[in-house]
Amino acid sequence: MDYLKVFLVGYALGSIPFGYIAGKIYGVDIRKYGSGNIGFTNAMRVLGVFPALFVLFFDALKGYLAVWYGDITGGAGLATLGALSAMVGHNWPITLKFKGGRGVATGLGIIIYLSWPITLVALLIWVVVVSLSRYVSLGSIIAAFFVPVAMLIIKKPLPYIAFSVLGASIVILRHRPNIKRLLEGTENKIGSKTITPKGGKK
Repeated sequence: MDYLKVFLVGYALGSIPFGYIAGKIYGVDIRKYGSGNIGFTNAMRVLGVFPALFVLFFDALKGYLAVWYGDITGGAGLATLGALSAMVGHNWPITLKFKGGRGVATGLGIIIYLSWPITLVALLIWVVVVSLSRYVSLGSIIAAFFVPVAMLIIKKPLPYIAFSVLGASIVILRHRPNIKRLLEGTENKIGSKTITPKGGKK
């Protein structure tokens, strides 16, 4: 029963579409503009910095709360279930017909709970990569790859390592369109704010 509770709470939290909510506050369906994603980066391009920070904070918070609830319910194993459930909820939310985000901010909140030192290093990696390349997606992919490696190096509990591998895999796989655009040289760089309809010309 605890497993079911943790899964349902984690998925429900993950399914709260804060990017979509922020867009609606501004009278915009964020899914129809820019990349069509409901995450921080598209929110920043379509809505601006402050709405994007709102999305980042609450997307991270729902990941943190999901893993916290799992942890207080049954320790590392259920913490991992809560974390994975939140990631699944964010990426495939029932509230938006299973079309969600990439899971970066939600994963950030989870990793803050599991290991704040790893979080700090991952954030530093993200900042350096984005500053040098101006590609948010590239920074997110590299930071996601770093997390399970770091978990292994510092010998975190096996459930945490398992989640970090699964979570990083979800983030990287969800970035497949970005990876394709990076290879083609057509990926949007940070600072290129746009409210162009999705799929339309810039």
